[in-house]
Amino acid sequence: MGSIITGIIEEGLVYAILSFGIYITYSILDFPDLSVDGTYPLGAAVTAAMIAAGADPLLTLPVAFLAGALAGVLTGTIHVKLGVRDLLSGIIVSTGLYSINLRIAGKSNLPIFSKDSIFSNGLVDSIFAGGLAAFSNAIILFVIVLVLKLLLDAYLNTRSGYLLRAAGSNQKLVISLAKNDGTVKIIGLALANGFAAFAGCIMAQKQGFFELSMGTGMMVIGLANVIIGTQLFTRRGRLRATTAVALGAIIYRACVALAINAGMQPGDMKLITAVLFLIIIALGNLRKDRIRKMSHEGAHDSSRGTASAGEG
Repeated sequence: MGSIITGIIEEGLVYAILSFGIYITYSILDFPDLSVDGTYPLGAAVTAAMIAAGADPLLTLPVAFLAGALAGVLTGTIHVKLGVRDLLSGIIVSTGLYSINLRIAGKSNLPIFSKDSIFSNGLVDSIFAGGLAAFSNAIILFVIVLVLKLLLDAYLNTRSGYLLRAAGSNQKLVISLAKNDGTVKIIGLALANGFAAFAGCIMAQKQGFFELSMGTGMMVIGLANVIIGTQLFTRRGRLRATTAVALGAIIYRACVALAINAGMQPGDMKLITAVLFLIIIALGNLRKDRIRKMSHEGAHDSSRGTASAGEG
């Protein structure tokens, strides 16, 4: 049971990094960015190729982020400068990245089991000796996620971060501040895909290989994490959205693990994800309808009360 819980936390934390990116595109920019399905394996391909060539595993982290950010810039440029619809822009970039990822890795499956990684090297092995060894991956991932969360929170509280939020909800405000809302969108997409590629980088080092199709469905998984987190936590407390998103990723992974332990096969993971996503969306819509109905009934009762007072 302990190993199952540890595995849930580890993969949930990796998905949390991905979800930070999806949070930017979905919740802030309102941009359905399918290029994530290509930038997630892009980060893994860059990482596997660099480590296989003898590069320091730590160096792969900023390089993978930069590679994803460049892909995000490309998605944003296609949308903003060429006038291509947001959904189609992501599909074009994701499709092109499939071939690029294959070129970078050199083959569809590139193992790096025998190489050092951020989870397995001389320093890590000496620090996490004895009983701590079983929890080393989870501790390292927690530190990484915490640092990324704090950096993202800090950025969102800067002038550029406020403009990013406004670009998704109030474009007129961005324009009134003499800023180009298209440029702000491109910056947001660069950050989002940087996080997605960073998550792919971490996953490649954790599992010890790159696989060409590992990005399939990542957009849906990240979106499920974001919706679970925001629905469960941001409306019921003072948790920051980034914290809620990270918790949502762990809960999502726990749901998948429970489904597999109940008898479903690992190959059914995409089906589990689709069903979970549908349930989350349906429950969210039902909740909105209930709130709207209660608000409408309240307004109706208030108007009737006013009318009765007037007649009196």
